[in-house]
Amino acid sequence: MQLGMIGLGRMGHGMTERLREHGHDVKTYDPAVEERTAGSLAELKEQLNAPRAFWMMIPAGEITETTFHQLLEIADEGDTIVDGGNSNFRDSKRRDVEAKHKGIHFIDAGVSGGIWGLEIGFCLMVGGDDEPVQRLEPIFTSLAPEAGYAHVGPSGSGHFVKMVHNGIEYGLMQSYAEGFEIMEHSEYDIDAHQISGIWRNGSVVRSWLLELLHSAFESHGSKLEDIAPYVEDSGEGRWTINEAINENVPAPVIAASLFARFASRDEIKFSAKVAAALRNQFGGHAVKAVERAKAGPDPR
Repeated sequence: MQLGMIGLGRMGHGMTERLREHGHDVKTYDPAVEERTAGSLAELKEQLNAPRAFWMMIPAGEITETTFHQLLEIADEGDTIVDGGNSNFRDSKRRDVEAKHKGIHFIDAGVSGGIWGLEIGFCLMVGGDDEPVQRLEPIFTSLAPEAGYAHVGPSGSGHFVKMVHNGIEYGLMQSYAEGFEIMEHSEYDIDAHQISGIWRNGSVVRSWLLELLHSAFESHGSKLEDIAPYVEDSGEGRWTINEAINENVPAPVIAASLFARFASRDEIKFSAKVAAALRNQFGGHAVKAVERAKAGPDPR
């Protein structure tokens, strides 16, 4: 099946390679990458047969909004635009309406898998109308591992579920971080690398995140000496808490985990090192070097 992939960063590159390995014809566009098939969105369109499918795998926010409207200008009736980034689900609902006015389909796809997705597959939470989703299912099933894809509902639902997924992720990461913080400050000389290793086997707290933490300790040492205790947030935790407030649903763990990330930007804590290392392991998110942390947060 044909697909136009827009964005060849950490996720987009891995998704492109996985689709090609499964026999799909993927054309690509990314102005920052030389290994692309098209030099513009218009050229990308010409490389695809109608009805076309354009997949945006770019950062949420202004760049997604701009690219979406550029695609609306060049896409033909019956084409489909997929947003695989971490967009706010309310923006996705609005974009679906705008696309429908031009006879274009819009799909919001929550994607989880990070830099490991090429090897083990990407979990996909897809929202949108039945017809375009069913037409693109060969793409979704190739990207996902077995039983790792679902059409979760109408427009906006894919990004809504991914938002909650990331909120849960915040809480899980913070729980591991706090536990290792307690052990780090105990009277015992506990080897964090050793503990994360044995907990992977038979423990009720074993998980993929714990496996990634063990890998982080292997790469950076049990004290994570070269990782600054500064933990970013990309927005989904805030959105999850906002929706919990709107729905009158208590979410104290997710809220506290977000606030802990805020605190990491002012305090030196081992738990923040653990959380920063985990973000690097599963998503390839950059970690701040210790030297940079002394100079203050990156203003970008």
